Amino acid sequence: MSTVDPAEYRIAHLRDRLASEDIAELGIRIEQRGAGVMLYGSVSSSACRDEILRIAREELAGLELREDLTVVRADAPDRSEELT
Repeated sequence: MSTVDPAEYRIAHLRDRLASEDIAELGIRIEQRGAGVMLYGSVSSSACRDEILRIAREELAGLELREDLTVVRADAPDRSEELT
C-alpha cells in the first residue's frame, strides 16, 4: 500500500486551480523542495503574480512557500532602440 504525500496532493490541487480559474496560468512551475514549495516562472502582470500568490497561500497554508515569479511585459516599447 502506497501513501500519497499530503503536500503532493495540495500541489496538484494548486496546479488545477491555476489552470482552471480565471487566471488560467499554465506556465508556472511548482516543485516540492524539502519541507517547502517553490513557484517559479513568468507572468504577464503584477496583478497576475499577486493572484497566483494568493491562491498558492490558500492551497499551501502551513507549508513554506518560496517564489521566483518574473513579470514580463509584452507592451510596445515607449522609445526607439538605437543601434550602433
